[in-house]
Amino acid sequence: MLLEEKAPPAASISLKKRVNVVSLNISLGTYSQLQDWIIKAARRRESRVVCCANVHMVIEATQKSDVKQAVNEADWVTPDGMPLVWAIRGLYSLRQDRIAGMDLATSLLQRAADEGISVFFYGSTPQVLDRLGLACQERFPGLEIKGMLSPPFRKTTLDEDEAIVAQISGSEAGLVLVILGCPKQELWMARMRDRIPAVMVGLGGALLMLAGYQTRAPRWMQENGLEWAFRFIQEPRRLFKRYAVTNSLYIYYVLKEIALKRFFNVTK
Repeated sequence: MLLEEKAPPAASISLKKRVNVVSLNISLGTYSQLQDWIIKAARRRESRVVCCANVHMVIEATQKSDVKQAVNEADWVTPDGMPLVWAIRGLYSLRQDRIAGMDLATSLLQRAADEGISVFFYGSTPQVLDRLGLACQERFPGLEIKGMLSPPFRKTTLDEDEAIVAQISGSEAGLVLVILGCPKQELWMARMRDRIPAVMVGLGGALLMLAGYQTRAPRWMQENGLEWAFRFIQEPRRLFKRYAVTNSLYIYYVLKEIALKRFFNVTK
């Protein structure tokens, strides 16, 4: 089912389309278009939310209603992984660009540096943020980093939330890149909508790669939907249960939707 996004403010970005994949409403558009929409909103310091959806996020949203609501209420939900691109093709016969978090992170940081849009990094540890800052200075000369904040590894209090909002808002950054991991970063961005005047982008592991903590899969693995296998080889003990469960569930749900649509003409 093709879905209309809720209309943005009159002076903002034009209406866009979404399609449903299992539990999430994925935004349609080219890689270039998405960048342009985000950069335009960041330049105006609009309070916006961007989620990069992968198989893990889809399954989290099927099991947790608050995650599903948080992601589906975001302004843009990009197809981060090839399995979502394939699902869009199989369900709707549409060719959609893959918009991977790592590619989006580097593109947005480069454009921010070129166009004078300042950024703020929120999440992870002070050590990761320090390395990320050094990596950005080397890779994106001219990028203005307005601040970096590592929150406590527990639920923040109301007073702490107010202080965080004040610090990020006071920085006047146009882009806030969030490194909390799924689904914590999606829930945090949903809470901060309309409180922080910036485009918040949940990038999680993409920024860990940029900081040099993780290695990205070769291009041929990226293009064939095998990045999960590359990560599994790097961290088999931590990822075995997640991939065994989430990948199997995702395949089941997508094949079920395709069968219902093609053979029984049933759509959500």
